[in-house]
Amino acid sequence: MANTYDYELEFKVRDYECDLQGIVNNSVYQNYLEHTRHEFLDSLGVNFKDLYDRNIVAVVARIDLSYKTPLKSNDRFVVRTRVEHKGIKYMFYQDIYRLPDEKLCLKGIVTTTTLIEGKLAVCNELAEALTKGGQ
Repeated sequence: MANTYDYELEFKVRDYECDLQGIVNNSVYQNYLEHTRHEFLDSLGVNFKDLYDRNIVAVVARIDLSYKTPLKSNDRFVVRTRVEHKGIKYMFYQDIYRLPDEKLCLKGIVTTTTLIEGKLAVCNELAEALTKGGQ
């Protein structure tokens, strides 16, 4: 894993994720990114569902995706993630690379935040875990 990333997760494209053009549908990439964020949190000891059960809701506030090279059925790829905590925001820089040639397929920035008991607030537990995971 490159030094600029905190976490990575490998996938393989499934047939049903492709559109009539034979490439991964644009909306599916967001599923890849979200699953990777949740697995990253789990690796840090923070469970997304557990947060929700304690009335801490992590939400996506903004997504900026730049599609570079399409993925096709049976392609193997990796989602690499780097995170920064900025005030009430958690910025996830997520890039998708096709394997084994490391061709860049997508560059994304996902901005998230947390609501605690319905109010916009910093979740200290999440902030601390992400700070440790980002080192």
